Amino acid sequence: MKRTSAVLAALLLTAGLGTAAAELTAEDAFATLKGMAGTWRGTPEGSGEEARAEAEAVGEVVHEIEVSAAGTVVMETMGPGTQYEMINMYHLDGEDLVLTHYCAGGNQPTMRLNLETSTAERLVFDFTGGTNLDPDQDHFIHDMELGILAENRVVSVWNSWSAGGPAGGMTFHLARSE
Repeated sequence: MKRTSAVLAALLLTAGLGTAAAELTAEDAFATLKGMAGTWRGTPEGSGEEARAEAEAVGEVVHEIEVSAAGTVVMETMGPGTQYEMINMYHLDGEDLVLTHYCAGGNQPTMRLNLETSTAERLVFDFTGGTNLDPDQDHFIHDMELGILAENRVVSVWNSWSAGGPAGGMTFHLARSE
């Protein structure tokens, strides 16, 4: 996982060289997510024993992204129609961009866009709470980073926690297919 994060960070730093730093807003990030509407396909990479086994079992992944509720929500379906299907809902809450991950594990962690660490090429969502989970005991998705590598290529990194600490995660290397 550290290798994947380091590679992602290097790619994103390289992509941002020579550009003027502009302050990212939640509205800008939400517009980026809306622009991702469509079908994305790729390969998963797991960190941690359980996640590596799951990535091997899954093979190719599909993420379907659609804009709904009169443009106020972006819904991402991960693995539509599979036993691993999960839903991510992104929406604005005042000046914040919020993500709720509806996990196949039966919990619903909530994350908020971290405007201090995010850029136009790297959206960072940090855990803020959730339902059906005890952060000190349960296994759940804790944070997510979305790296915009090119117009039709992204890397989506989902880090999980268990018993109050890091427990691996999944990285999805995705390309727009439709």
